[in-house]
Amino acid sequence: MDDKKLFAAWLENATDDKDLTEELKSIENNDQEIYDRFYTALKFGTAGLRGVIGAGTNRMNIYVVRQATQGLANYVLNKYGKGAVAISHDSRIKADLFMNEAARVLAANGIKVYITSELQPTPVLSYLVRYFKCQAGIMVTASHNPAKYNGYKAYGEDGCQMTDAAAAAVYDEIQKLDMFKDVKLADFDEAIANGMIEYVDDSVYDTYLEKVLEQQVNPGICKGAELKVVYTPLNGCGNKLVRKVLGKIGVEEVEIVKEQELPDGNFTTCPYPNPEIQEALQKGLELCEKVQPDLLLATDPDADRVGIAVKDYDGSYRLITGNEDGVMLTNYILSCKKEANTLPEKPVVVKTIVTTKLINKLCEKYGCELKNVLTGFKYIGEVILGLEQKGEENRYLFGFEESYGYLSGTYVRDKDAVVASMLVAEMAAYYKKQGKSLAEVIDGLYEEFGYYLNKTFAFEFEGAAGMQKMADMMTAVRENLPAEIDGYKVVKVSDYLLKKEKDLVTGEETDITLPTSNVITLNLENDNAVIIRPSGTEPKIKLYVTAVGKTKDDALNVCDGLVKSAEEILGL
Repeated sequence: MDDKKLFAAWLENATDDKDLTEELKSIENNDQEIYDRFYTALKFGTAGLRGVIGAGTNRMNIYVVRQATQGLANYVLNKYGKGAVAISHDSRIKADLFMNEAARVLAANGIKVYITSELQPTPVLSYLVRYFKCQAGIMVTASHNPAKYNGYKAYGEDGCQMTDAAAAAVYDEIQKLDMFKDVKLADFDEAIANGMIEYVDDSVYDTYLEKVLEQQVNPGICKGAELKVVYTPLNGCGNKLVRKVLGKIGVEEVEIVKEQELPDGNFTTCPYPNPEIQEALQKGLELCEKVQPDLLLATDPDADRVGIAVKDYDGSYRLITGNEDGVMLTNYILSCKKEANTLPEKPVVVKTIVTTKLINKLCEKYGCELKNVLTGFKYIGEVILGLEQKGEENRYLFGFEESYGYLSGTYVRDKDAVVASMLVAEMAAYYKKQGKSLAEVIDGLYEEFGYYLNKTFAFEFEGAAGMQKMADMMTAVRENLPAEIDGYKVVKVSDYLLKKEKDLVTGEETDITLPTSNVITLNLENDNAVIIRPSGTEPKIKLYVTAVGKTKDDALNVCDGLVKSAEEILGL
C-alpha cells in the first residue's frame, strides 16, 4: 500500500490517541510529511523497535506497539502454547501508555502479564522475566536517544534481548498483521480484575537488590571510607535503586543533581542523555566543582549504563571512558579475588569485539579465560547461559562493552547500571583507603601495560540512499582489503559477515563461530586495530580504533594517523 492510502487508512482508523489524530489532520495536505511517516514501517529486530514518537508506520505509537505485541503474542503461543510476559518502562514520553497497550494485547491473547506500577531500570525487566519464569519480556525505552524517540525492546525467556532467530520469527508474525483489524485488545481494568494483568509487588524489587548486593567484592569497604559521590539519573529511572544500593553499602555522602533527579522524558538539561558524552554529564560536573566529590556517577534514562568522572591530580574532574571503567572494574575484581583466594577455577571474563584489547593483558596476568562476542549485551548473556547449562555459571566474573555497559553476576542477562554503580563506588572506596584515586589507578594500569587508546568515530548517512551508501562501503572494503593502514601492516582480518578469519602472517584461515554480523576487524602491528561496523540502531557507520603507545600523546598520534587512513579507505 502506498503512503497516501496508508495515510487515509490511518486518518479513518487511528482514533484512540487524540495526539495522533491531531497530528494526522495537521499534515493532511503536506505530501512530504505524509511520505516521511508512511514510506516505510519500523522494522522489528534484535533491538526491538525504535523511532520518533508520532503518527504513522514509521513512528512509535500505540498502533505500532499493538501490532508488534500481537506478533510477539503469536510467537509465544506458537512456541509455548501458553505463556507469561513481563513489561516495564522508563521515563520516555508515552512509555507508560505503550506498556499498558502492550499488556492489553497480551491479556487479550490469554497471556499472563506482569507489569510495573512505576518506571524501572532495564536490568530489572530482565530480572522480572527470570523471576516470574516468563516466556518473553518487553522494555519500553529508547535508551540514550533524544527526547523525541521511544522504543520497544523484546526479551526472551532467559532474560536476554531476543536472539536473531527469535526476532526474525516475531517479525514474520508482525508482517502478517493488519494493525487495525488483526490485533486483539482487552479492557485494561477488566484484565487487572481477572488477574490477566498483575502489578509486580514491591517485595520483588527487594529480591533484585539482594542479588545486586551479593556482587560486592569487599563488603563493608565503603564504611569509614568517607567517600563522597555526586549522582545524576539524567531524568531517568535509576534514581531510587542506585541511591538505595549506595546507601546499603555504606556510601553516606551522595549529592544529587537536582535538575536531573526526577523522571522527565523531555530531558531539558541534556538533549542527548547519553553518559558517553560530556554534554550529558555537564550539570553533574558543575556540581562536582562546587562540592568536590571523589566520584561522579551518571546513569542513562533506562539505567542499564553508567558513566563516571573522577577527581584528577589538579582537582579538576576527568571523564573516564567506558573502556577505562571496564578495565578498572575487571582489574579490581580479579586482583581482589585472587588476593582473597576466591577466584573460581577457570574464571571467565566476557567483552565485545569492539571493546579494549587491554583486557587481554589483564586476563593473561590473572589466568582468566577471555571470551569475545559480537556487539550487543545479549551475546554476553548467551555466554552466561552456556555456562549455566553446563552448571558452570560460577565461572563468570564480569562482562562489559565499551559503550558503558557492565554486568557482574548472573541474576540478570543485560547490562546493569545499578550493580555497576555499586561496584564503582566500592572500588573507589577500596583505593581511597590505600590513598589512591581512580585517576591514579587507571594511569597505573597504562604504565604497566601500555597506553591503549580506544576511540569511536561515527559517520551519518540518512535515509534509504544512506543505507545503500553504507552497504556499498562495506562491500568495497571486503573487495579491496588494505595491506596496511598508516604504515602499520594488517596482520589479521576478521570478517563476521563471511564468518572467516585470516592470519596474514601465517596464511592460516579459520572459521568464526559467532553469529553473522556485518563487521570487519583489521588487526594491525603493535596491537593496533581498526574495526568497521554499520550501527544496528542508527543510520551510521562506525570506526572503532585501537591505538597503542607508551604514553597518551604517543597513542593519540597513532590514532590520528589510523583514522585519517581509514577514512580514505572508506572513501569518506
